[in-house]
Amino acid sequence: MNRAQEREALIWGLVGVVLFAATLPMTRLAVGPVDAQQLSPWFVTFGRAAVAGLLSVAYLLWQRSRGHLNVPCRAEWPLLGITAFGVIVGFPLFLALALRHVPSTHGAVVTALLPLSTAVLGALWYRQRPSAGFWACAVLGSGLVLGFMAWRAGGFYLGAANIYLIIAMTTGAFGYIGGARLTPSLGAEQVICWVLACSLPLTLPVAWWFAPAAPGAISAMAWMGFAYVALFSMWIGFFAWYRALALGAVRVSQIQLVQPFLSLLFAVPLLGERLDLVTAGFALAVIATVFVGKKMPVHQRAAA
Repeated sequence: MNRAQEREALIWGLVGVVLFAATLPMTRLAVGPVDAQQLSPWFVTFGRAAVAGLLSVAYLLWQRSRGHLNVPCRAEWPLLGITAFGVIVGFPLFLALALRHVPSTHGAVVTALLPLSTAVLGALWYRQRPSAGFWACAVLGSGLVLGFMAWRAGGFYLGAANIYLIIAMTTGAFGYIGGARLTPSLGAEQVICWVLACSLPLTLPVAWWFAPAAPGAISAMAWMGFAYVALFSMWIGFFAWYRALALGAVRVSQIQLVQPFLSLLFAVPLLGERLDLVTAGFALAVIATVFVGKKMPVHQRAAA
C-alpha cells in the first residue's frame, strides 16, 4: 500500500469511526434502561437492518439502471453470510441486549476490543505480517481503553452483560473482515447493500414480530436513536468503513481505538454523561498510540 492509498484508507476509516461512534449512546436511547424500557433489543437489531435493507434494495436497483451493479459470484456468497451474521445479527443484537443492563460507557469496551480483533483477523486473512512495534501499540492502546472503562465503570460488570459484549466484539470483527474481503470485487457500498438486501427475508418478519404494540408509547428520543442506528450505523457508516478496511485492514483498524472516546463525547449531550480531565487524559494517550502505531511497518507475507 503506497502513501496515497494509506492516506485514503485513514480518511475513510475516520469517517466510518465518527459515524459508528454514536451507535452506543443511540442504541442506549433506543432500548432504554431496565427501569425505563423503550424498544425491544430484538426490534432494534432486526428493525434497523430491515430499514437499511429496503434502502439497499433501492440503491442496488439504481446501480442496475446505471449499469454499475456488481452481482456476487458463487464463491462470494459464504462471505456474505459471514458478514451478515457479524454486522447484522451478532454485533447489534448482543450490543443492544447488553446496553439494556449497562451504561454506554461500559458498553464502549466492545469498541475498545474491536481494533485488536479486527487486526488479528485482518492479518490472517490478508496474509500480512505486522511488526512487533505495531502489535505493541495495538495492545497498549487496547489496554489503555480497557483500563479507562474499568475505572469509569468502577470495575467490570459480571454476568450476562459482559458475555453479550464479548460475543458482540467477536462477531463484529468477523463481519468487518468478511465485508472487507468482498469490497475489492463488489465495491464498498454494494457489499453492505447486498448483505442487507439478502437478509430481508429474516430481518423483516423478526422486526414485525418484535415491533412495539403501541408505537406512540415509545419516546421520541428512542425513535431518534432507532432512526440513527438504522440509517448511519447499519448503512451509511459501512460505505466508508469497508472501503477503508479493503485498502488496509490491519492499519485502519487502529483508528477504531479512538471510537470509545468519541462515543463518550456524543453521550454528553445525549445521555447527560460528564467528560472530566481523566477521560481527556486517557483519550490523548490512546490517540498517541494510534499515531505511533500507524508509523510501524506492516509487511505482506511472501507467497509460498
